[in-house]
Amino acid sequence: MSVRHGLLSVLTLGPAYGLQLHGELLARAAHRGSVNVGQIYGTLERLLKQERIRRAGSTSDGLPLYALTPAGNDEALAWLTGTAPLDSDWTEMLDRVLISSTVPAGDPHAVIDGYLRHWTAMIAVAGDPETASATTLADAASAELAGAALRWLARARDTAATGTLVRPLTVVRPRRGRPAASVS
Repeated sequence: MSVRHGLLSVLTLGPAYGLQLHGELLARAAHRGSVNVGQIYGTLERLLKQERIRRAGSTSDGLPLYALTPAGNDEALAWLTGTAPLDSDWTEMLDRVLISSTVPAGDPHAVIDGYLRHWTAMIAVAGDPETASATTLADAASAELAGAALRWLARARDTAATGTLVRPLTVVRPRRGRPAASVS
């Protein structure tokens, strides 16, 4: 995912600290195995310099909180509502649909509709996978991927329509440090 857009999207829920944002991204884009914590903090620093986020005080134990600026909010809303350009990468599609389905500012139906148009056009360009030859095998693969995307998007649309995926920031703090060693 664009960690940038994931962070901005989560911050539409309100101020949060770095490790909290890391946990939220993993929970909202559960198909990802992991996101490097260092990447989160590096992206936060870039967003501060680009004035997409600002410092918003700190937690009771001194962790810095981050909040959206108006420019950051505009960028997040464009990504969450499907008005920003779509990326045809499979994982990026999953990120965008899943995250837009979990925040009130998101419009997963608009995002899903945009991807449905995109993948339908991909099938039209790729042609029939049954007539693939050695020279058109890549087109056949594109058509198969587009078909899988269309099936998943139909299911995602049904789930998003229930509204059950929308949730606030988690108040339970993620554990810090290494996991405890198991005792055998």
